[in-house]
Amino acid sequence: MTAPGDLQQALFLRLKSDAALSTLLGGAGLLERATDNAAFPYVTCGQTSAFDWDTGAENNNDQLVTLHVWSKAQGEAETLAIMDAIKARLANAALEIGAHGQTRLSLEFTEVRHDEDLLVHHGLLRFRAITQENA
Repeated sequence: MTAPGDLQQALFLRLKSDAALSTLLGGAGLLERATDNAAFPYVTCGQTSAFDWDTGAENNNDQLVTLHVWSKAQGEAETLAIMDAIKARLANAALEIGAHGQTRLSLEFTEVRHDEDLLVHHGLLRFRAITQENA
């Protein structure tokens, strides 16, 4: 069973090792939680939910995780470029998370919107993470 915190740590480690994404984000743009003085652009990890679609019970072997991209650049080009880099790094990736087994990622959903109140572009990427336990 892969705990949501272990999955987030594995995702961030994989993303931090991507030089192109680091360049787009300007270095330290992967944040667990954004602060009021966080430099734009940046990526945060949003809600992670674990659910067994067959039984309706909680199941950490099947999780949904949402990554948020935040940009104050004019237009949505920067947000889309960051999202493309994340997709290239994570879509269909296989992660080894501790002794639990292999976790496979699949991209489920993307969206970009402009928040008029905050004057930011907000990108969403939702991945499904399915862990196959070691025998």
